[in-house]
Amino acid sequence: MELNPDLQEKKQFLIDGLKKTYKSQYDAIQPLPYIKDRLYCVDKVFVEGGVDVCLAPELTPGTRGSWERLESYKSIYTDFRLKSKRRILQGEPGYGKSTLTLQLAYDWCNDVSNSPMNNVEILILLRLRQLGSVKSLYRAIKSFLLFHELRVSKHELEKIIHSCSSVHIILDGYDEYPGRDSNDNDDVHKIIKMELFADFDVSLTTRYLPGYLRKETMRAKLTGFDDKAWNEYIRKAVVANNDEAVEEIKRRLYENSILADLCQVPLIFVMFAHMAHDQREFMKFKSVTEFFKHMIRCFYDHLKQKFKDNRSNELYLHEMEHHELDKIAFEGLNKKNQQLSWIKTGFCQRVGPELYDQYISIGILVEEDVVSDDSIGNNVLFTTMVRFYHKLFCEWYAAYHLVTLVKNAHDLSDMLRFLDPFDLQYLFRFACGLDPNAGKKLINHLKRLPGGDKFAILCILEQTGDVNDIMDSVKELCSHRVQIQKVYSALLQRSTTQLLEIASKHNILKVLVWFQHSWCIVVDNCDILG
Repeated sequence: MELNPDLQEKKQFLIDGLKKTYKSQYDAIQPLPYIKDRLYCVDKVFVEGGVDVCLAPELTPGTRGSWERLESYKSIYTDFRLKSKRRILQGEPGYGKSTLTLQLAYDWCNDVSNSPMNNVEILILLRLRQLGSVKSLYRAIKSFLLFHELRVSKHELEKIIHSCSSVHIILDGYDEYPGRDSNDNDDVHKIIKMELFADFDVSLTTRYLPGYLRKETMRAKLTGFDDKAWNEYIRKAVVANNDEAVEEIKRRLYENSILADLCQVPLIFVMFAHMAHDQREFMKFKSVTEFFKHMIRCFYDHLKQKFKDNRSNELYLHEMEHHELDKIAFEGLNKKNQQLSWIKTGFCQRVGPELYDQYISIGILVEEDVVSDDSIGNNVLFTTMVRFYHKLFCEWYAAYHLVTLVKNAHDLSDMLRFLDPFDLQYLFRFACGLDPNAGKKLINHLKRLPGGDKFAILCILEQTGDVNDIMDSVKELCSHRVQIQKVYSALLQRSTTQLLEIASKHNILKVLVWFQHSWCIVVDNCDILG
């Protein structure tokens, strides 16, 4: 559809307005949340991790199936085998879904020639967690992407978008979308089901799949960082081409064997790399719990340096006492539909204004404007919401409250009925690392769940007590056959290996033989296949 001269001019206003908004977002990448004056352009820090794609989704319902590694995320959009108008980009927390969408926005804004966004006329990138009660895509665009552009009305926006030959919509964070579990047939769900904008390219990022997908929907998943990505990130964002500094950071990483596996999660690796470079003395960590504890201490130490000695004792007490924050985090996760953001006024009232300001200053909490339910028609009102810097931080503080509850509970099944350990693995691992006694009860609970014995391995490795304190759990898990398969994550494979190392050192592991193309480890007359 050809636009009249007036709308043609407004189309340029629309494009310029979108680019202005995206630039403010992709220029504000913050690798360390407690250092707010160290902001990066996404193109200066973006590094490609692994990307797998499901080539036969009709044969692989759900999240299982046959996946093939792609050379680059660009292949999701350029590989002829993956041609589709609907794409789902899956990834666990911290795997870089949102960062990838900002890189795509950067490419579009700057006409990057080898980007899949190069020939796109209009790019719409919406963070779904901000939509609140907004049901209309056009209203969402006006409210969040064109709030500063008054020359383009919602009606004109609709005409312009439908006139374009190439429109790409990116909906970021379906798992955090307020309307994800409602029965409302809003624009987001219509788009996913191809009832709206069927001819537009749409990418949806999420931790889990929506309950309804068209068979032509292509699915890809981000699988995290490998050694090549570590090298690239260190050189690109931390130390440039200082070979000696690169090797020093990698040496510290490999000295922390548990982190070498955890650092496949880009969020954790990025924080590790910057902290390892900034700190002359860097600890060795036996678990992710120890690392997170050290990281939170760094958050507070940075704030203490700002205040000199005036408030150091007070900050130390606040660092140690965070009971209400723990409770809020746990309440948010322990629901059928998790709550990951809260209205600022109520949150502030619960933790107290002083502590709230500290959490914001440190970077543990961040504020974000969301469309209010009180908005009527064109009168858009916003509510300031607060959320944790990342869901991993929410799980960290919730773990403290979980420990308190578990220590005083006899039956965990009912109390933990809404806490899926495979969705909230860090919550359980942190809890086991924070308190060995609570950890033992949680491990016993996990072993009764389908597949829980394998997850219990991760929790055992988090326990902070003497290895002898967990030998009963090690013996129990080694009393039947456990397979180390290629489909397991690198972290689970490594964790199982560490479990065997514990068994070997304490004479539980008896003999190692080659049997039917597998290593067979005999443990107390039973075997573990690797």
